[in-house]
Amino acid sequence: MLTFWMGKGSSAIAPHILLEEVRAAYETRIVSLPEGEHRAPDYLSLNPKGRVPALVTPEGTLTECPALLVWIGQRYPEAGLIPEDPYSFARGQALASFICSTVHIHFAHLLRGARWSDDPTVQEAMKAKVPSNLREAAKLIEDHYLDGPWALGERYSFVDPYLILVSRWLLLSKAGLDDVPRLKAHTDRLLARPATMRALAVHGLEAPV
Repeated sequence: MLTFWMGKGSSAIAPHILLEEVRAAYETRIVSLPEGEHRAPDYLSLNPKGRVPALVTPEGTLTECPALLVWIGQRYPEAGLIPEDPYSFARGQALASFICSTVHIHFAHLLRGARWSDDPTVQEAMKAKVPSNLREAAKLIEDHYLDGPWALGERYSFVDPYLILVSRWLLLSKAGLDDVPRLKAHTDRLLARPATMRALAVHGLEAPV
């Protein structure tokens, strides 16, 4: 049995969708981010970074969305989520890394500017840049990372659920999806999958926002 620690509406959505795709046996533990439960001693003993998601496996606890997505794909090989071709697998990892290290950070400046500055004026300036930064990153994904109906071509893979977060961040920041029709179509395909809807329901969502 796996234990999946998540915050509703957080980046945990991506691995949550993949857990549903592979029909993993897991239990969900919800961490209330508004109430600061991710900073409580019990949770910090599990994940000292104080972030969600975290996945408790028989071997130990895993954190960070890219790692969780790959682990789920490799742990359930029968689902066919990990490309056999090393180059395609690396492209999927590159996309996941870009979402984690760049796109998510762009969005974080909207809500968590205090991580980078204590100056309210600077925080507001960072917020003002979020929509344009997200549009630029999404356009790069649109033009260089979507190889077909799915991120890596014709077949759904471990990285596809991560892209629903990019759409979510674009919508929450009011940047919108008008400039990225292929990404929007990808999101629509994700929303047509039962596993996506099962996971989103736990987050209280029927769509990215």
